[in-house]
Parts: sequence; structure tokens; C-alpha cells
Amino acid sequence: MPLPPLTILYRDENYIAVDKPDGLQVHRSWISEESEQFLLQRLRDQIGQRVYTIHRLDRPTSGVILFGLSSEAARAMCGLFENHRVKKTYLAVARGYCDPQGHIDYPLREEPDKPLQQAITDYRTLATAELPIPVGRYSTARYSLVEIKPLTGRSRQIRKHFHHIFHPLIGDTSHGEGRHNRLYRERFAVHRLLLHAWKLAFPHPLSGEEMEIIAPLPEAFVRVMGEFGWEGV
Repeated sequence: MPLPPLTILYRDENYIAVDKPDGLQVHRSWISEESEQFLLQRLRDQIGQRVYTIHRLDRPTSGVILFGLSSEAARAMCGLFENHRVKKTYLAVARGYCDPQGHIDYPLREEPDKPLQQAITDYRTLATAELPIPVGRYSTARYSLVEIKPLTGRSRQIRKHFHHIFHPLIGDTSHGEGRHNRLYRERFAVHRLLLHAWKLAFPHPLSGEEMEIIAPLPEAFVRVMGEFGWEGV
């Protein structure tokens, strides 16, 4: 059965942005399985031309991701990322009541044998909710809808940072909390990480035009937000 086409959010002669589905790896790695599908391959096949990686999203994260349609265009955009001229905004659901706003400055390792690198994440809490369901030693379960702006781009940065501040993201099977993940599977039929790359904003490297590309919220997010009365947030 053929896979559905990727949703194209933006395209010009130099760049293309798509809405990456959760669970899809961006490109092949040394741990990939032979039969696995990859975003890079699917997009190339869909549009009939080569595309060039500019940045990445973790496999379980959904949302907007940008590619170059030439190596020169990709290099120009990579320069904007390196100079912190690209603003990335994510939405996530975290365990507990997060602070109204926060600044996480906590170095991370890309790999166990690599040195620590600076990693900074800003966030603000958009809404909170409490369920009358005991989880662990607490009589209720509390959650926060957070808007997240990573200022650096380390591997799994957002997930690791929210684990570090004791507010792991719902659906995170690597850095999260299994009892809360199970509650969301059983009560809301959520079987994914609730982390979504919502917006990407940058000055176009060639035209200078201020760009903002938005990926609509996935169905699992919409369902949870409806359950918690967060639709108007």
C-alpha cells in the first residue's frame, strides 16, 4: 500500500519545508533497519529531485523541517542556523505544573564519549490541567502545555532539558515517565511523543524576506487539547 504524500508547507526555487510525521527518521543512520522509511528519501521521490539536509528533528518529533533544493541554498541556510538567526518554536505537553517561564542552561553530550556542549532552552507555560487520577504517590495528575524555544540545537535537547527540570515530556520513552505515558495511551489513545516543531522563522537568505512557516497541530495534540480545554490557547 503506497504511503500518503508528505505535506508541503512551503516551496520556492531554493527551499522546501514539509510537515514531518512523528516516528519517521530524517535520514539513514548506522542503526537504521534495512526496510525502514526515511523522510529524505520519501521527499526526494515525491518531488522528483534531490534535497539537501539543513537541520534535523528527532524521529518521534513531528512538525516543520526545511530542506535545500541545492547545495548552495542549503549552505546559506545552515549559516543562518549557525548564527542563531533562525527562531524555532515547539509545543509540548509536560508532566507537572511548569514555571510560568523558564531558562534552562544545561550542557549536554551528543554521544556518551563526546565532550559536553552548551545547550540552552527557553520556555513559557501556556496552560495547565489536572486530572483526578492517582499516578504514583500523587492523588492527581498535573500537566502543562508549554511553548519551547531552543537557542541551541543539540540532539534530543528539549527532551533531555525537560527531564533535567523534572517535567519530562509525555510520550517520551527515552527520557520520560512510563506511568504517565501509559495513562495517555489508555485514556487518550496517545501513542506518540507530544512534542511538535510548530514554527520556523528566519530571514530568507536570498530575498531577505522575513519568513514564518507553521506546521498545523497533529491529531493527537488536538485531541489532548480538547480534553483539557486548551483549544483557545
